[in-house]
Amino acid sequence: MVHHNFDAVTSKNKPQGNKYWACFKSNLLVILTLCGVFLGIILGVSLRGNDWTPKQQEYVGYVGDVFLQMLKSLIVPLIVSSLVSAIANLDLSLSGKIARRAVCYYLTTTPMAVVLGMILVVTIKPGKGNVGDWDTDPNGTKSNANTADTLLDLVKNLFPPNLIEACIFQHRTVSLNDTTKSETEIIQTTNILGLVAASVGIGIALAQLGEETKTLANFFHSLMAVMMKVTTWVIWLSPVGVMFLVAYQILQMKDMGLVLESLGKYFGTVCLGLFIHGFVVLPTIYYILTRKNPVTFIMGLAQAIATAFGTASSSATLPVTIRCLEDNLGVDTRVARFCLPIGSTINMDGTGLYEAVAAIFIAQVRNVDLGIGKLIAISITATAASIGAAGIPQAGLVTLVMVLDTVGLDAGDVTLILALDWLLDRFRTAINVMGDSFGAAVVNHLSRKELLALHKEVPEVKTVVEEPVSCDVVPDPEKSVT
Repeated sequence: MVHHNFDAVTSKNKPQGNKYWACFKSNLLVILTLCGVFLGIILGVSLRGNDWTPKQQEYVGYVGDVFLQMLKSLIVPLIVSSLVSAIANLDLSLSGKIARRAVCYYLTTTPMAVVLGMILVVTIKPGKGNVGDWDTDPNGTKSNANTADTLLDLVKNLFPPNLIEACIFQHRTVSLNDTTKSETEIIQTTNILGLVAASVGIGIALAQLGEETKTLANFFHSLMAVMMKVTTWVIWLSPVGVMFLVAYQILQMKDMGLVLESLGKYFGTVCLGLFIHGFVVLPTIYYILTRKNPVTFIMGLAQAIATAFGTASSSATLPVTIRCLEDNLGVDTRVARFCLPIGSTINMDGTGLYEAVAAIFIAQVRNVDLGIGKLIAISITATAASIGAAGIPQAGLVTLVMVLDTVGLDAGDVTLILALDWLLDRFRTAINVMGDSFGAAVVNHLSRKELLALHKEVPEVKTVVEEPVSCDVVPDPEKSVT
């Protein structure tokens, strides 16, 4: 007697339809953002024929301004909760050396990416030659601070006298007119560097005190989860915000051809920097430290890279990244599950590079001269911003605002590059995941002796982590990463 396995037939037919639906759902934000960009272009071009006054142009961009205000409101709670939670979660009992190697590696490669991006954008100058083509007042963001004062202010702002005040203001030294004296003024810009320093100190204290401060640590973990959820809500509003922001920028353009050419150069500069860092710098470091073939490593990581590009979220890609390192590349489970969660929070090479390039590009467009002091300020702030960026789609937009604020650039100028951010976000997320993975592999290689000395097995994680949906692979609901 022949038994027909109807369940098998049904399960065979379902995934094909579910595959396309799942692919559509996982890329819905991208599709909507693209629609927002195209509708914004159409709206802006159609309105250019009229003689719009600056006030009327502001009305067109009103919805976009509201969206930017929402992004700004997320900066302080998102940065503080992410940093404190990540550092407090460091399992120093696993191995002090393993922890130090992981953190040192991640805190080394991110500044390298930032410096690489700065070198490229200063050399290529994608924003030069278009002064006045974007805005009627390109000189509105200049300040009279000199290089020495800017460097000294960086150190001073690391230690704010009042943490509540640091959420709203920061101090800046400016030269007085017709004198050689200077004075300190208070500007209404969040002192992110001070908040980062305070968050790191609190996180280290919580990690060392352990059970004694578990309640406070759990508070920051919960706050981070809440802020990531709220950030996701705001990002889902980005298609509408982007539409009006693009239309507003098109209305302000004096020569669209030159502006589009400049944006093309900017896009190429970011992609070139990401390619060099992801496929030259990181593999070279990996080969020097491990003497292993980086090409083989990247091939074993292909699924995680593709998933990162598809989801634009290093946090959502985390289960796939863990599986690739453990199953394909033989990284010790204890190292993979220790390094990758920390890396997905504090190691954002692609984001740091992107924010440095974006800030300097905007300064070039606005014809704002950046001295060595402000360049150093950008490098430090971009590194700190990338460390605090949430591993969710387009969270780099939130932290880019604070980079612009730190060097006196108009935070509203983030709208100049919003039309391209949805695509660049995918490229930089892929590089972020590659950086996390290379770091875990390097730590695994350097920690062989310590791993042999650790006889305790890693406790099984009971929480089931939902895997992101990929267009090529339909996830099996019966499987999960533990």
